[in-house]
Formats: sequence, C-alpha cells, structure tokens
Amino acid sequence: MTIRSPTPQPIENPMPIKETVHPGEELSIEKKLLIGVIETAMDGILTINESHTIILVNPAAATIFGYQVGQLLGASIDMVIPMRHRQLHHQHVAEFGHTGSSRRKMGMNFDDYYVTGLHADGSEFPIEASISSLIENNKRFYTVIFRDISERKIAQEKLAQYHSQLSQLSSALQSIREEERKHIARELHDDLGQLLAALRMDLSLLHRDTNLSDQSGLTLSSMDQLLLTSITTLRRIASDLRPRALDEGGLYFALQNLQKEFSQRHNIQCHLVADEELLVLDDERSTAIFRSVQESLTNVARHAKASQVEIIFTRSGSQLNLQIKDDGSGIEEGAMNKSRSFGLIGMRERIRALNGELAVKSAPGTGTEIQISIPA
Repeated sequence: MTIRSPTPQPIENPMPIKETVHPGEELSIEKKLLIGVIETAMDGILTINESHTIILVNPAAATIFGYQVGQLLGASIDMVIPMRHRQLHHQHVAEFGHTGSSRRKMGMNFDDYYVTGLHADGSEFPIEASISSLIENNKRFYTVIFRDISERKIAQEKLAQYHSQLSQLSSALQSIREEERKHIARELHDDLGQLLAALRMDLSLLHRDTNLSDQSGLTLSSMDQLLLTSITTLRRIASDLRPRALDEGGLYFALQNLQKEFSQRHNIQCHLVADEELLVLDDERSTAIFRSVQESLTNVARHAKASQVEIIFTRSGSQLNLQIKDDGSGIEEGAMNKSRSFGLIGMRERIRALNGELAVKSAPGTGTEIQISIPA
C-alpha cells in the first residue's frame, strides 16, 4: 500500500496586493483630471494673474468671445472687456482681492449688467459669472467661471415688454369699462327711471277714480308696490354701476353712502375713518380707490364671515394710505394667487396704473387687511 502525500494547495494572500502610486504620480493624475474638466466644461473659464494677463483659458471661453485659445493666452483681460467697463472692472477685481473672500457672484441681477463681455467682432453681451481668488507662491490669481446669458436677457426683456403692454391694456380696459358703466347707469337712472316714475304717477291718478271696483283698486295698489320695488332696484343697480355720489359729491360722500348701504344690506358694522380733505382727488384716483373699497367690501360680504370692517385713510408725506381691515375668517394660504382671483387682480391693476402699491395680509382665523398706497 502506497501512501501518497496530500496535494499541496495554493495559499491565499490574506490581504489583496494594492498597487503603489507615488505622490508625484497622484498629482499628475489629479492634474490630468482637472485639465480634462476645464477643457470639456460648457461654461467659460479664465484665469488671470495680478497684472490682469490671461494665463488659462478653456475652449468654451474662447468660443464665447469669438477667439482661438492661443489668441487669448498671454493677452490682457481688457481684450474681452468693453472700454467703458475696464477701469471699473480693475477696481472691482482689486477690491475683491482685498476682501479676503475666496468666491463671489458677479452680475446676477437682470437689471445690473456691469459684467459685460466684448466679442471679437466688437459686439457686447451680458455675462453671468462667479470669481474666485487663490494665492500661490505669494502671487494672487483670479479665476472667473462665466456664461453668455444673451438669450436669457432677451427673454427677460420680452417678458417685461409683454407685461408692460398687458398693464397698459388692462388700464385701457378699466377706463373703457368705467365709461360704459357711467353711460349705462345714466341711461338707467335718467331714462328708464323716469319712465317708471311717470308710470307710477299714472297709476296714482287712476287709483283716484271713484268708479273703480274694490278688486281693481287692490290690483292697482299691488301694481304700484311693484313699480316702487322696481324703481328701488333700478336705483341700486345704477348705483352699483356708477354711484352718482362719486360724480356729484366726491369720493368722501360716495364712500359714506357705500359704507351705510353695506352695513344695512349685509348687517356688518362698517366704519369709515377719513378726513374729507384727504379725499379731494381727481376722477381717475377717486374711481380707483372707490372701486378698490367696493371690491374689498364685496369680498368681505361673500367670503370673510366678518362682523365688522374698518376703512381707514391716512397721509404719509406725499402718499395717501388706505387700510381695509376685517375680523373675518381670513384667506387660506395660496388662495390669493389663484388664477381666477379676478377681483384682486383688477384692484392690483388699478393701483399699479396710479404708480401705487397694494399688499394683502391675511391668515386663516385672523381676518384680512388690504393696504393700498398711492401718490397723493
């Protein structure tokens, strides 16, 4: 019987062999990675020294300015800055270097394009940029990462133009609507109102006829009551369209009538705190304020579940301030921004047309306060 020795098994290394990378090689790898990032970045990257000479530029930066990389390397940064901005740019960089801050945003405001680039063909364009500084061997270097935002600026300017046109259109429509309301209210009050009043007089004369039966007399009395109700309703509708008090007595008198009518119709206490002299205004401002108060009270009656409302006028310098406060249920968060909040939108447009401001403060359970300020 032959005894065989067991076949030797390979011994596993308990620790995997790790490839050794020398510090110099690690730096070389990191440098290659960094160069790769810079070369392929979509944003422009420029580095300048203390004498404002470009020492690093990536292909994206060269393309944005309309040059080749070699044309920018070693050139002054002034090559890509408009003449009128060069001195300011140098001051800006110098101040930045002394702040101790390592990063800073530049030209982020659409209305402030002090960071302006100069294209190779001489055209200028807005730049959104960030700048950072680094001290190496007692020398300071500045790196700017930037992008051309010409398309964004054009889009913003178009939006501003469209908004301005819409505001002008809204203002024109408000004026046309007010004139139509005034015309319809006058027709209702002067024409239809007079016809109903004349018809009631005829009924009164007919009612005096002694030959009428008792049944006819009751019918005439009922007709007279219907006519009286119709006249009252007609006057209310005409007043809602365009209160005669606004044209005949002025804003203060019109607001007094609005306050009394609102309290009686909705059983909500309404207080007007104002000096009559404060409310001697031209027709445009008087109408805008009256309609704003009217719309606010309508919203209170429909939604607020309030027991009282205060309408307070004050003057602050050259500004006329209006506060409309109620003790109701308030407005839920987000409700004021609904696209169908046409009443509030109309108020904002009226006040904006007068170069005024409107703000709404509200929270569920705390009531609502509308603040309006216009030049007096």
